[in-house]
Amino acid sequence: MESGQLLLRDIHLPEAIGWWPPAIGWWLLAILIPLFMALMFWLYKRITRKTAVKAAKKLLLQIKHDQQRENSQKLKDLSALVRRVAISTTARNECAGLTGQKWLEFLDQSVKSSPFTQGIGQLLANAPYQKSSPTEQEISQLTRLCEDWLNAQTKRKR
Repeated sequence: MESGQLLLRDIHLPEAIGWWPPAIGWWLLAILIPLFMALMFWLYKRITRKTAVKAAKKLLLQIKHDQQRENSQKLKDLSALVRRVAISTTARNECAGLTGQKWLEFLDQSVKSSPFTQGIGQLLANAPYQKSSPTEQEISQLTRLCEDWLNAQTKRKR
């Protein structure tokens, strides 16, 4: 080699960037995505609950003021209405399969005293198996009880 030349070394590439520890952006995503998903789930449940109860109240008013409907049909409609709201506002496995006394006990959990197991609410479980249809007064009392139960659903926390 000549005296004025510099000796060059081979080019050394830097080591590849490791995957650990992740950059701050990945940490933020790991925290924010589950929080966002939890918030969306909570909002969905809240909106569903309010919508179900609001629609049920409108339907209850229709049942209450419908003079054409027979009392036996009103009773069936009230029973279906209460069950739909219960399934919409609570976990399906808590109430969907309940019948008879267990169903009435579930309904009593939302209201004071025991109007479903001890009072007029028994019509929801017993009336479909009776020969005579409920009286106008019984339907009126049951409608008021269902209205109270619906109001309790909007106040209930889950």
